[in-house]
Amino acid sequence: MTTASPSPVTDNRLAAPRPTPILFVSSYTGLGGGETSLYEMVRCLDSGRWTPHLLVPGEGQFPALWRSQGWPVHILRWRPAMPLFVPALWARLPVVRQIEALIRRERIAVVRPEYHSIPLIAPACRRVGVPWVWMIHGRWTHPRPWQRGLFRQAAHLFADSGWSKAGFLGEPPFMPPERVEVRHLGVDVNRFNPAVDGRPVRAALSIPPDAPVITILGRFQPIKGHLNFLGMAARIAPEFPQARFLIVGDNVLDGAVGDRHKAAILATVESNPDLKRSVIFTGFSDDLVPTLRASDILVCASDFESFGMAHLEAMACAVPVVSTNVGGPAETVLDGQTGLLVPPRDPEALAAAVRRLLIDPDLRARMGAAGRAHVLARLDVRHYAARFEEVLAAVAGST
Repeated sequence: MTTASPSPVTDNRLAAPRPTPILFVSSYTGLGGGETSLYEMVRCLDSGRWTPHLLVPGEGQFPALWRSQGWPVHILRWRPAMPLFVPALWARLPVVRQIEALIRRERIAVVRPEYHSIPLIAPACRRVGVPWVWMIHGRWTHPRPWQRGLFRQAAHLFADSGWSKAGFLGEPPFMPPERVEVRHLGVDVNRFNPAVDGRPVRAALSIPPDAPVITILGRFQPIKGHLNFLGMAARIAPEFPQARFLIVGDNVLDGAVGDRHKAAILATVESNPDLKRSVIFTGFSDDLVPTLRASDILVCASDFESFGMAHLEAMACAVPVVSTNVGGPAETVLDGQTGLLVPPRDPEALAAAVRRLLIDPDLRARMGAAGRAHVLARLDVRHYAARFEEVLAAVAGST
């Protein structure tokens, strides 16, 4: 007589819990500062606790980067909402039902949209009973009266700066200010660090080791102030003939508007012999650290910055910053300690600040070191990720 072997007993108490699916939504498929910042933050989340999904309207650099980490990517077609959107109309679009089905199928616990997808995400989440959280970027997101009920539905609201928070809420505020938490974004201090060698970049661009290098980072968009940067360069170049001005970036998001702005930049350089000699276009780069380390000064010439990731990246690399003082930079750059802040749309003020740093190498070194220390203490991406993870756990647990 044969005795059957006992069946193995599974002790569910020993099984590791499955990571909780969360969905990030972006109407952008290129790699701008916001997309890079989000990616760096998500990399810091506990992979044993969360599975980060990405929903985008098409293929591009951003979903490709997401997939490189083994994270799921979903593609549904939609047009980004513009500021005057009517929530009731957007809630009727067929893609809302598709998003709802995706949330159900993947058992998403929390959704984190960006502004242009909110009128699609909010009704889908409401139907499924899943919370959504949002990071406010910029004062232009201030809701119209017919939109305010939609934003009140958010389970948690962050703002990347006090400037963004004030613009979103308006005066008087349309919801209690304590509902919006100011949380500065962060930078990967291990990746962006002064130990990286910038000399190969200088060699590749035929820049002598002792030539001053002044750099601007950013997509080709009028608000980024490239023409103000060139106005500064036209004032500095005759006085410092060895100086080189790096324009890093390209038109990655703005289509015809970016193309027209790029054409204006190129025409400005071509029309000025000093600029033709000293300005170098490097194009888009997915690794900015060597370029920053090849730079002596980072300039932000934007009309405003809701936050300004390039400032953090430069300071983390011990590079002093010269920036316009509107928006996030006024909160993250310590004027006179980690960089210099000037009024927007003022090439002369930019030139005076750059000149001050060029003639004083010791000041550049002190500001660079202070910038690195400031980022380590307050602007490490791990600080932001830890707080975001707390909020995820709280809102996911409330459903």
